[in-house]
Amino acid sequence: MSSHNTSKIFVVGGTGAQGMPIIRALVADRKNSARVLTRDPFSRRAKSLATLDNVSMLEGSFADEVTLREGFRGCDGAFINIDGFNTGEKTETYWAIRCYEIAIEEGIKFFVYGNLDYGLKKSGYDSRFRSGHYDGKGRIGDWILSQNTVNKGRMGAALFTSGPYIEMAFQPMMPMTPTVEDGIVTWRVPLGDGAVVHASSEDCGYYVRWLFDHPERTNGMNLEVAIEHVAYAGLAAAFTKVTGKPARYIDTDLHSYWNGPLKFIANAPAGYNADPNDKSTMTFRDNFTGFWNLWKYGIVKRDYALLDEIHPKRIKSAEEWMRREDKLGRELGKGGLWERVQPQNIQNETPILKSNEDRRKGRL
Repeated sequence: MSSHNTSKIFVVGGTGAQGMPIIRALVADRKNSARVLTRDPFSRRAKSLATLDNVSMLEGSFADEVTLREGFRGCDGAFINIDGFNTGEKTETYWAIRCYEIAIEEGIKFFVYGNLDYGLKKSGYDSRFRSGHYDGKGRIGDWILSQNTVNKGRMGAALFTSGPYIEMAFQPMMPMTPTVEDGIVTWRVPLGDGAVVHASSEDCGYYVRWLFDHPERTNGMNLEVAIEHVAYAGLAAAFTKVTGKPARYIDTDLHSYWNGPLKFIANAPAGYNADPNDKSTMTFRDNFTGFWNLWKYGIVKRDYALLDEIHPKRIKSAEEWMRREDKLGRELGKGGLWERVQPQNIQNETPILKSNEDRRKGRL
């Protein structure tokens, strides 16, 4: 069996929410270098990454085999996380498969795929839980692990399965954006008594670096991460505990939810480059209805004891994350969380999702 140790890693999705902290973690001690694919090397995110030691930028698109080969060639590792909100489910499926195939051909030794839970499969194939941006990745994750049973000696592979970033619960135009009603921070979402497996974007860097650093253990592994299962009554209580300000969660039926702030986008394609006339294209409404059902009915699980073993200093609760974020906001002059969620301020928050920062525009 060939060695799967890596030192030069090609990254697709490096300017995304998890890509930025992952690249910082990969090159932090200069043991690795990263080649980062970007459509726009002059974007805010790309320029920030380019200032790091041992990081180079490659301009182009993942939807181009010539560019992919240029990216993989000369590297021995790969982290691939295609933005499904750009591509849509069908296009992401094709290019994720080609990324894996080309990576083997070009001599990559260890391949990590940015994954999400295959919720439809985990629900027993019940379409109430169908969420295209989750299932699109989850199917490929399953496919990669099946390929790895044959190819693991030639190219190791692992999945990095994250969840909705907890930062999204404090930003504008997200599925869980809060409002301030009569002086009370309010989350109105269709969650029932369920809980969301929120992840911390910053912890993603540690986990992915760990996957690359321990190929003898992680080859064939699906590392599923989260802070905790966050019930939104608990989220509101933690907010009050941290800030001293009132907060609440109001369970909301789907009809009311889709006639609220997201009404304007409900019938748009979930992936902004997907063909709205293609019957495989899910609308934002259908995609995120399945998304909320995953959490409401407890379909997604996590092994928190394993995560404690891998990352003993990980963020372990919504309250812990809020305390850090509240302190960081004050240090940066943005104010604490209470100030930042006020209507006049929340619109100025830097989007964590690249698709939001790009205003759902741009080429593949």
